[in-house]
Amino acid sequence: MIRKIETFKVPPRWLFVRIETDDGAVGWGEASLEGHAEAVEGAFAALRDRFIGHDPARIEDIWQIAYRLGFYRGGPVLMSALSGLDQALWDLKGKLLDVPVWQLLGGRVRDRVAVYAWIGGDRPHDVAEAARGRLAQGFKAVKMNATEDLGWLDSPKALDATVERVAAVQAEGLDVGIDFHGRVHRPMAKQLAAAVQPLRPLFIEEPLLSENLEGIIELSRHTTVPIALGERLYSRWDFKRIFEANCVDIVQPDLSHAGGISECRRIAAMAEAFDVAIAPHCPLGPLALAACMQIALTAPNFVIQEMSLGIHYNTGGHDLLTYLADPSPFDVHDGMVAALEGPGLGIVIDEAHVREAAGSMTETWRNPVWRGPDGAVREW
Repeated sequence: MIRKIETFKVPPRWLFVRIETDDGAVGWGEASLEGHAEAVEGAFAALRDRFIGHDPARIEDIWQIAYRLGFYRGGPVLMSALSGLDQALWDLKGKLLDVPVWQLLGGRVRDRVAVYAWIGGDRPHDVAEAARGRLAQGFKAVKMNATEDLGWLDSPKALDATVERVAAVQAEGLDVGIDFHGRVHRPMAKQLAAAVQPLRPLFIEEPLLSENLEGIIELSRHTTVPIALGERLYSRWDFKRIFEANCVDIVQPDLSHAGGISECRRIAAMAEAFDVAIAPHCPLGPLALAACMQIALTAPNFVIQEMSLGIHYNTGGHDLLTYLADPSPFDVHDGMVAALEGPGLGIVIDEAHVREAAGSMTETWRNPVWRGPDGAVREW
């Protein structure tokens, strides 16, 4: 039975989950919700009340109780807490049975997972240099912000810099996904999608916020570039309307926000039925990525996995390897990471380091506030 459920807020902006059974078995998960760690920690109070003393092998029963019997359902806070707990339960079961989680999900359909990493830079020279860094790490694809700052209606000349930056990265031999990040509003998003279309990027991500479904539907009718979104959707019911609208080509559920392995497996299956690919969102820590790898290895419609390695932005010197006892599982070769072969999630956490980092953490990461030239708030 479950004896203990712990959470650890660790730098730079991650929330780890540890469950322990009466016989001392341990499972780890990640419930990181950037900028809102305290809210997720608070949600674990109810999860402890319900599941201390519960059979950890009944993963689906726990998921259904946590989701349905709190009356209020969904949303980033509750679903992130459930996600971390779900990952930890799968990790625990895999370790107890001495098999990888992907084996419990029916076995893998591929041996290696295609990956990409994020790059930043305001000028073509800057992004080209960052691209060369990713090439040296073994990547063949990257993602970059489309633009840092656009209002509801800016000069069309503001789009020229995006085209120049994307072209500079492609000139280094990398494929490029372009993240609009929901910060481009409808009048400019249509123009920006048209401007980058001749470059043939891998995808454009969140060309509009996912709540603006009507605008996404319209945009999808005017571009041939694959449209990706989903990091701010939290359950299969959120994704259901996206699939029915037939306006998205790639969905990007975050396994630390969208119900963990259990729910994202269901989202992947729904996507397959609509001929939609899945590319899990994961600018997070090692546990989140290891959980994503289980879906990547078992979902037929998986295409590419985001990972934060080394030079990722806003990590304060932390990366995937910071809290691992063995950093080797995420080595990138020829744009891919080999299947994780270890039991559970396939990684080993340095528990002593996690406890030390959590105990010494003094600052909590918050989303920055951006303002345009006129002083008005703009999307992060």
